[in-house]
Amino acid sequence: MSQDQATRPGRKAADVFQAGVAAYAAHGYPDEWHKHHQGGPAGYEPREYVVTPETPDTVAAGQVYAWNPSITGTKSEDTILVGAEGNEVLTAIEGWPQVQVAVAGGQMARPAILEVV
Repeated sequence: MSQDQATRPGRKAADVFQAGVAAYAAHGYPDEWHKHHQGGPAGYEPREYVVTPETPDTVAAGQVYAWNPSITGTKSEDTILVGAEGNEVLTAIEGWPQVQVAVAGGQMARPAILEVV
């Protein structure tokens, strides 16, 4: 499960963080999460605070979170608005190529590499 999908009302931020750590391991990069902060709630600051395994806060509908998982040499960053029924990706760019990826039994659009010919 991606952090975007795990960021749901009522979940502990630390549990969302752990979902990200599990995703790194599931894809063969178990130690990469140590090399860059993973993100957290956004507001007036780029991150109001950085979520860690010890963060006690609970996610609420109406909050904005910016997650940025990275693997050395790459980074994928999204800012999402947590909704009561689902999350909205605020940083999607209209017209940018996308690929559909399987995540937690569903499909999720992710940015593809833009190739200019």
